[in-house]
Amino acid sequence: MEAALESKEDEGLAETPRLSAWLWKPWYAKLWWTAIPIWWAGVAISTQVDFLESFYRGGLAGYLNVLFFPMTALMVLGVGYVRERLDNFVGQGEGRPLSDEEAEAERQRVWEEHERMVKRSRAFADPSDPRSGPFWIGNPLNPLNPGYIDPHTGKHR
Repeated sequence: MEAALESKEDEGLAETPRLSAWLWKPWYAKLWWTAIPIWWAGVAISTQVDFLESFYRGGLAGYLNVLFFPMTALMVLGVGYVRERLDNFVGQGEGRPLSDEEAEAERQRVWEEHERMVKRSRAFADPSDPRSGPFWIGNPLNPLNPGYIDPHTGKHR
């Protein structure tokens, strides 16, 4: 029984993607991480060599500074890792289609949610509804507004 539990735990660990696999294993990642210190060594040497100084002060070098910034490499190479983690987090479902009743219930739920959202959005755009915020505050039909005009008498308060 314990052996079965240990094998299950090992499977769970094997399924979790490792960040190092995304940051260091692919050939382009190795090339990028190798180029970063070479680039920044060139930047340091450019303070002493005039030819390099003119290159490293150019516009192209500004873009390459961003490309060879270590955090840029970390963010770009980490995108695949984050995608894989999120895919594992969400799961893939059971792989069976919904029945007609389940599909109809889901369609009805989505439609009701849509109707509620439309009613709320109408209230936010209606100047005579207190939920509309600034429209209600500045509305002369608002009884709390100093410029309120009573619709029955036509007079200001």
